[in-house]
Amino acid sequence: MTEPAARDIFARAIHSPFPRLKALIEGVAPGASPIDMTVGEPRHAQPAFLMEALATHQSEFGKYPAIVGLPELRGAIAGWIGRRYDLAGRIDPDANVHILCGSREGLFTAIFPALDRRPPIDRPAVLIPNPFYQAYIAAALGAGVEPVFLPALPETGFLPDLDALEKDRALLARTIAFYLCSPSNPQGTVASETYLERAIALCRANDIMLFCDECYSEVYADRPPPGALEVALKRTGSLANLLVFNSLSKRSNLPGLRSGFAAGDAGFIARLSQFRNVVAPQMPLPVQWASAAVWSDEAHVEASRAIYKAKFELSERLLGNRFGAPRPEGGFFLWLDLDRLGTGEDAALTLWKACGVKVLPGAYLTYRDGGVDPGSRYVRIALVHDLATTEEALKRLVSVAA
Repeated sequence: MTEPAARDIFARAIHSPFPRLKALIEGVAPGASPIDMTVGEPRHAQPAFLMEALATHQSEFGKYPAIVGLPELRGAIAGWIGRRYDLAGRIDPDANVHILCGSREGLFTAIFPALDRRPPIDRPAVLIPNPFYQAYIAAALGAGVEPVFLPALPETGFLPDLDALEKDRALLARTIAFYLCSPSNPQGTVASETYLERAIALCRANDIMLFCDECYSEVYADRPPPGALEVALKRTGSLANLLVFNSLSKRSNLPGLRSGFAAGDAGFIARLSQFRNVVAPQMPLPVQWASAAVWSDEAHVEASRAIYKAKFELSERLLGNRFGAPRPEGGFFLWLDLDRLGTGEDAALTLWKACGVKVLPGAYLTYRDGGVDPGSRYVRIALVHDLATTEEALKRLVSVAA
């Protein structure tokens, strides 16, 4: 990647979408009392036992935690993976699990051991779905690796086209990592077991690390999304070249706890642990104890999921199929095609001005690679409010955009 290209990507893709939206609507009065549907910050009830779990171990805020974390926390995470994906006893909490201060931190730091594990490569690359999560781009640019954007379009099921990727042998030869998000942000698409199996095989054949971002795995209405660990072990018996990231932010409505994990390839976990030991934050011990309790409880997750299901059904009833699929397979975003209002930016400005609903332009989550911008006609809506607020926001949207 040339330096001008790197500067261009940084300027156009690495900036947070939220300041961009603020600038877009600056000075424009909302047409009604504002409802912010932009930030993917869960607002359902937190686990009732959380504060007690933190308070029980509050004296341990005075200790430096080890980067690998408490065995009790790693054990709770391995136990959750075993229950969730029918992998009981197949995830070694010491070899296959590493704790993180939120999945974003791990998604960033993992690129460095991914680069280090390979012999020197001319123009090393990392594959990134487009639309994307900005942490993927930041990781690539931070490591001096070329980000290569893979369009996730309606015709490919809103996932990167593995057929096209498999044909690009030159690209695969210089690729060190492939970021894949399922359920995807922002489209809510779930990668099937067949798709995951093929992605794993493709990465192994080319010695690429597959980084699966599964932080929305527990937000769904009907069927639980398959996971990459599950597919890898059940189909191949191996976790080679695979790392999965998850957290308590979406699953348990605890984005402020900053608690997540990476799990998978034991050799890579060891490299990641060694790297993080000198550059990354440790998780405070009281947070670790509380996290272990949260990973061990499913009642609060099921209660939260039921609320999301009600909101999915509400959006389906109010929106129909006017703006694309209104019911995501997973995650809590709606990815709506509002081209009848112009671009996504036009739509966001119109909705704010006409009815006070704040939505995020899809182009703020994508990179225009050549002539293709997968997000230009879309907006993203986060279904994180209570049911009544969500209904009011969607009714307003329909009154303006229908």
